[in-house]
Amino acid sequence: MIIIKSINKLKKELYLKKNVGFVPTMGSLHGGHVSLIKKSKKMCEKTVVSIFVNPKQFNNKKDFIKYPRNVDTDVKILSKHKVDYILLPSFQDLYSNNKYSKQKLKEKDIVMCAKYRKGHFEGVLAVINQYLKKLKFDYIFLGEKDFQQLHLIKKFTKNRFKTNVVACKTIRDKSFLPYSSRNKLLNKNCINKARKVSKILKQYYLSIKKNFKNHSKKNMVENYVKKYTDKIEYFDIRNKKNLSIKYNKTNFKIFIAYYLDGVRLIDNY
Repeated sequence: MIIIKSINKLKKELYLKKNVGFVPTMGSLHGGHVSLIKKSKKMCEKTVVSIFVNPKQFNNKKDFIKYPRNVDTDVKILSKHKVDYILLPSFQDLYSNNKYSKQKLKEKDIVMCAKYRKGHFEGVLAVINQYLKKLKFDYIFLGEKDFQQLHLIKKFTKNRFKTNVVACKTIRDKSFLPYSSRNKLLNKNCINKARKVSKILKQYYLSIKKNFKNHSKKNMVENYVKKYTDKIEYFDIRNKKNLSIKYNKTNFKIFIAYYLDGVRLIDNY
């Protein structure tokens, strides 16, 4: 395992190497990240994991400041899973060519998280753009837990880069709660509430799969979920192919964003 802080140095390391996988992270690694790494190692000859808390994707400065960081622990996890390269870029190195860093969403894409977190996905696309402009990867591995992010990155990279986007299933604990770096900011009581929310979502999803007419019970389910949250930002059912509100029994997906003790959480089924 090689730890690299310079993008140019990594570029030299990867020169002429084929079948390289990339797992971009903001650190505070958990089981979800590990699943992406395992997928990359299975598919690729070399795996690169980046750790960079990207300020451009935080619409709330307080959220950026309190985002959990523990690089030493992250490096131990990556060493355990025998990652080939760890990239720890600086802001200056990553955004040295700033004319490529500004991205804009289309009007139809400003839904759910994009609606409530102004500039968030523009920042996500900016950092992905910088990574893929400066480094050549064959595959990039992303989790379905951040489904809207995955959807937008797929659209963004499709005709711009040769890198293939690999979608990886959401990893959950035994109580259905998806792994998230933000879970580390929650106390036990909030964790239990979040698990209850995820369980309700799963039950609602299965009920619609069994009888599609149950999708009309969305408002009732949302009111039930409210009991376990401080605030629901959105609770939507959408088409998983294009995130439109036109869906059917074969392509629907349930999305939620909510707050517990000031921590914003998302989930989908």
